[in-house]
Amino acid sequence: MIRIAEMAARDGLQNEAAHVPAGVKIAFIDALSLTGVQEIEAGAFVAPRMIPQLQDAEEVFAGIRRAPGVTYSALVPNERGLDRALRSKVDKIAVFTAASETFNRHNINASIDESIERFEPVVRRAREAGLPIRGYISTAFFCPYEGAVPPTKTIEVTQRLLDLGVDEVSIGDTIGKAVPTEVLRLLDLLLPLVASDRLAMHFHDTYQHAVENVIASRSRGITLFDSSAGGIGGCPYAPGASGNVSTEAVVLALRQGGDDVRVDLEAVRRAKNVIVAALGRPFPA
Repeated sequence: MIRIAEMAARDGLQNEAAHVPAGVKIAFIDALSLTGVQEIEAGAFVAPRMIPQLQDAEEVFAGIRRAPGVTYSALVPNERGLDRALRSKVDKIAVFTAASETFNRHNINASIDESIERFEPVVRRAREAGLPIRGYISTAFFCPYEGAVPPTKTIEVTQRLLDLGVDEVSIGDTIGKAVPTEVLRLLDLLLPLVASDRLAMHFHDTYQHAVENVIASRSRGITLFDSSAGGIGGCPYAPGASGNVSTEAVVLALRQGGDDVRVDLEAVRRAKNVIVAALGRPFPA
């Protein structure tokens, strides 16, 4: 079964210049909850100075109407963020690192080793609380500072996150430069080591290869994809990177390939309409 993790409310909004009030975010997430996606990343419990657009995560989690069968997750960088997430009763947490040292230092001001060390108590406490845990790997293919990232580096970081105790790993094409042959090359090296249902693929569409990369990943048995309603989003620490692959494009492409994807595209359109006015511009998709 195909699973869609909807990124628009977190990865989507974090890169927007416009301030989106908590009430609008809540209405947006409530609308996304009616689309049929299995997971919504609803916020991030990070320092406000790092991502000011998401500083109201507690208010957002307190205000949303949680739909049965939908997992509401949040990004958590450290124990302080975990404390906030636990108080907000998140369903799942995500920690995040990168396959590129330079990007990781720009993104979270830590080396890869330091980030893994920082996550150890977060993962341990989350497991004690019974929460599932995702690990993100940014720049899994290319880095805006270092260029091409060797697959061996991404594999190494993936294994370290799994050894740490995360349940799944999201492989991120942060600057949207990967092409299907590179995606297949990495997956062909990863899948003998990691079960396909423990991997998510997270593509940005900077060079319009994201849908092709989704199709390539599906050919290797991947069933979990990150996407964003309308293709909104991007990374504030990846210069030039445009938005996530759109949920609509992923659903249509997978359906054309014969998959049963139970996402209501009309409901996705209605959800987009909630946020368009707040952003002051139409979505790119």
